[in-house]
Amino acid sequence: MPQSDPSKTESATAKRRKKSRDEGNVPRSQELSKLAVILVGLLVLRLLIGFIGDEMKSLFASFLSNWGNLELTTEGLYILFVDLAVHLAKMLLPVLFSLALAAFVINRIQVGQLWTTKVFKPKMEKFVNIVGGIKRLIFNVDAFVRLARSILGAAAVAIGPIILLRHEMNNLLPLFSQTTEGIAVYMLTVSYKMVLYSLIPMITVAVIDTVYTRWDYEEKLKMTKDEVKDERKQAEGDPKIRQRQKQKMMAMSMSRMLHNVPKADVVVTNPTHFAVALSYDLSKAPAPLVVAKGADHMAKRIREMAREAGVPIRENKPLARALYDQVEVGDIIPEDLYKAVATILARLHKFRKKRAG
Repeated sequence: MPQSDPSKTESATAKRRKKSRDEGNVPRSQELSKLAVILVGLLVLRLLIGFIGDEMKSLFASFLSNWGNLELTTEGLYILFVDLAVHLAKMLLPVLFSLALAAFVINRIQVGQLWTTKVFKPKMEKFVNIVGGIKRLIFNVDAFVRLARSILGAAAVAIGPIILLRHEMNNLLPLFSQTTEGIAVYMLTVSYKMVLYSLIPMITVAVIDTVYTRWDYEEKLKMTKDEVKDERKQAEGDPKIRQRQKQKMMAMSMSRMLHNVPKADVVVTNPTHFAVALSYDLSKAPAPLVVAKGADHMAKRIREMAREAGVPIRENKPLARALYDQVEVGDIIPEDLYKAVATILARLHKFRKKRAG
């Protein structure tokens, strides 16, 4: 059916698909499953028809030969039941196992690996609102579509056997002169032909049903633009909240960075646009470290804190710009800036004193 809500124009997101799948709502064509089971059953019967025939002959021969000697006692009936069960198991178990395996494989191909118990949970709202449930059942368009699809499928499948039976009408009277084995062979042959005649419409119905099921599933999963936006907000977080979190993180980072300014050995400035605080301790790093940096307002704040802490401030426009652009806070300066930084440090009283010592 076409999308009932025209506002749902967006394809379902991965989260929406996962939620639907976890609830057991998956695209699965029942007609394709029926077709697979019938084909496998037909193939297995074709392969085992000789074995099944021999087992049936053995069963009837055993029963008829022992009928006169059969004692209608508990022990006698038990022996008869066990013998019958063994013969039936030999004939039916391979077929039933093949059908079960075919059903499992075709459903696994359609659905994939899925294990959920949510489909078994009762939905109380359906029991509470009985009138609404009855209305949905009676006036549900999907229910009418499924009913029409089943009726058309059954009609299409029945056409082949009807044509075959009409053609075989002239062959029914000669069966009165046939042996039991001849009648059985004829019935099996006609039944096999009927199944083959039915396969063509069944394959057509299965293909159409598979395509329709997947299309209808995608249509029902579609979302509105607002739903997609809301889901994206839930996954990524509200932009306003993320902006506030980002601001808090930046404030905390700046606070930690400014806390390191009093520990710096020198602050290199632009002089007003950029400020970079450097620290040099051979026990911590082989080269000077950038412990704080900033532009404009932050540069002004770094200079103010440096003055308050008595940290030397040196103006060097190209060096300040290069340090600000190339080095992150906590990293050592690059080799091409060693000489310029060493020149500034060498002029400081602190390092002159260290060198003299």
